[in-house]
Amino acid sequence: MNLTVLKKLLPLAFLVAAALFAWMFLGPNQDRGDSSSRSPSPPAVPVEVAPVEHGFMELRRSFSGALEARTQLVVAPKVSGRVKRLAVNLADTVARGEVVAELDNEEYVQAQAQARAELAVAEANLGEARSALEIAGRELERITQLRARGVASEANLDTARANQLARQAQREVAEAGVARAAAALEGARIRLGYTRITADWSGEGSRVVAERYVDEGETISANTPLLRIVELDPITAVIFVSERDYGRLQPGLEVALTTDAYPGESFAGHIERIAPVFREATRQARVELSVANQDHRLKPGMFVRATVVLDRVADALIVPEQALTTRNDRPGVFVVSEDGRHVAWREVQVGIREGGRVQVSGEGVAGRVITLGQQLVDDGSAIVIPEEQGGKSAAAAGAEGS
Repeated sequence: MNLTVLKKLLPLAFLVAAALFAWMFLGPNQDRGDSSSRSPSPPAVPVEVAPVEHGFMELRRSFSGALEARTQLVVAPKVSGRVKRLAVNLADTVARGEVVAELDNEEYVQAQAQARAELAVAEANLGEARSALEIAGRELERITQLRARGVASEANLDTARANQLARQAQREVAEAGVARAAAALEGARIRLGYTRITADWSGEGSRVVAERYVDEGETISANTPLLRIVELDPITAVIFVSERDYGRLQPGLEVALTTDAYPGESFAGHIERIAPVFREATRQARVELSVANQDHRLKPGMFVRATVVLDRVADALIVPEQALTTRNDRPGVFVVSEDGRHVAWREVQVGIREGGRVQVSGEGVAGRVITLGQQLVDDGSAIVIPEEQGGKSAAAAGAEGS
């Protein structure tokens, strides 16, 4: 016979033997003188018992999830060109604002030089327009004086005024040309700067290159991804919880994480964010955990198990889980009397369950409770505890032998 099956049948065989013992030895010892005047009492039921304990209990829940980078960015150029140099590679650490790649910039250098020359031409035109306006202004002043003395005609004065207005308009056009050329030069300067590609983000700290998409020498267009850079400290663990546990979770709760990559090690973290909605497909909500990762041992994509302590009770009333039974759809336990001969039904409220132990609360739960044989007893039933009967029989046998 299989050893496992034999172990499961031993407790049942033991109870049957104990019941036979109680019927053979305890039943015939009843007083037969008045047996005709009263109905025989039911035989005592053999049971197993365990003590009620007081101690510390924790409500723990374990969830499966995966690690994700806290933040990530894809570095891409804003202009097209040939990749002249990649300054970083896979797994390299990158500081904020560091140049990670350079494009061939000859075309953009030339464009900047051309824009600078056009600005110089526009400035020269502006100088010429200002001089012409100044001359036109003096001419208008001279014609005005001559007209006052009656030497110049009204037509001469009108011509001088029109010329002055034209020169003023030319100056304004030249000023606009200078502004346009200056803007073009600034644009060329910016585009030239775009050939030096930097990794930039808000906040402090360094990050790590997670993926490289191109090689040196490739010609790429604007917005072509070059690198993916991620933040690894702290790292984010993502788990999904059901409605049963959702209400007990709150930001700040401590979490212990384990992963197959580092057997026997635990990493401390805490709940950072809890999604306000459930996914319709799974009826689960996303929960993000923040985990310190200064040495970057934890990597995005790793599978993790997160254990969360949802509740703690310092002085809990604890019974074995086998002691719980149900009567009239209500949970409860059978409490053994002080003399060990009877039991009393006590309704309880069930709390934390942990490792075969259960926290209960209710009146009259103390001493010992039945852990095996509850289906054979009721409130007030007589019982016999085979372990104790065996001890008494051995003691009696020893006394008779002496």
